[in-house]
Amino acid sequence: MKRWIWQQDNYPNFTYDSKKLEDLIQKISLEQGYLKALTETMNKDNIIQRQFDTLLNETISTAAIEGEVLNRDSVKASIAKKFALDEMHYKKTDESTDNLVEILIDANTNYNDGLTLDRLFGWHNALFPKGYSGLTKINTANFRGNETMQIVSGFVGKEIVYYEAPPKEKLEKEMNEFLTWFNSTKESLIKACIAHLWFVIIHPFDDGNGRISRAITDLVLSKIENSKISRLYSMSSAINDDRKNYYKALESTTGYIKKIDNHLDITIWCEWFLNTLYKALLDTKNRLNHIVQKTKFWDRNKNKKLNLRQIKVLNFILDIGIESFIGNLSKKKYMSIADTTSTTASRDLAELLEKNCIKQKKGTAGRNISYEIVL
Repeated sequence: MKRWIWQQDNYPNFTYDSKKLEDLIQKISLEQGYLKALTETMNKDNIIQRQFDTLLNETISTAAIEGEVLNRDSVKASIAKKFALDEMHYKKTDESTDNLVEILIDANTNYNDGLTLDRLFGWHNALFPKGYSGLTKINTANFRGNETMQIVSGFVGKEIVYYEAPPKEKLEKEMNEFLTWFNSTKESLIKACIAHLWFVIIHPFDDGNGRISRAITDLVLSKIENSKISRLYSMSSAINDDRKNYYKALESTTGYIKKIDNHLDITIWCEWFLNTLYKALLDTKNRLNHIVQKTKFWDRNKNKKLNLRQIKVLNFILDIGIESFIGNLSKKKYMSIADTTSTTASRDLAELLEKNCIKQKKGTAGRNISYEIVL
């Protein structure tokens, strides 16, 4: 029985319903354009900080999807070393984390270089520098062994096989076909969808296939955007937030969930992938809007003498985002954020009003009075 997608007669001639994806692709393109324009209003320091934060989230998330929990301080130190930030403690780094960061930087920076088997083997070797995945010895910088590669879940005796990858003897042919297609196909959002899925279908390595497939995705997206914004959002973070539907989309596409019509139709996967990318872009737009708002606010108020409590409260709201700060600013909230008394809070708020840093919200008065930041 031809159960898996790679067993179908016309594989790998994937098909998809372009009409179902058209609107989503257009929305993504608009958001990509908006982010490019938004970054032009940001200063270099803010962009570097956002790149740092994104790479931090990307590194932690791509490992977390595979169930690996990285030490946040170690990841920070590894990224700082790559960014040549002298103030960070490089002693906190470890080799495997350093290497994962380097792979992600390579994918997002050297996107004009071809994708070759040697490059993929280099990435794989970097993921497992000691030749072990946990306590298990694995083939590194080479195809997986002869054992059947299955994704299995469930209790002993009642296991469910969610996916079975092509056997080892097919891997060289599969990868040659994949790489030929990849290097000869123009960058597009659909290419990003297919590249991610196809590599996961082949599953060429003993371990690390998911992390490398997401690096390949970054490679495509970085080339589409000329790396203008791809280093400012994290696709892996968005995938990690929706892992259940990630695996469900894979199962629906690769063959675990039986398809009645076209076994090579990958529309379900493309819809999930593009929706996830769209969410990642929207999340980044909101974060960058907060940075732009904060920068504009402090540019306007840089010469006003504010005390540390006032600065702390204003930054607290600006960092969350004015739209996300529920209920506006009240004296009670000011007291809580600034950790101060009622009398001091009243005096601080009166000064902020006088200096036009905040204004009274319309329709509020007396005990229910609240304030909003003036942008």
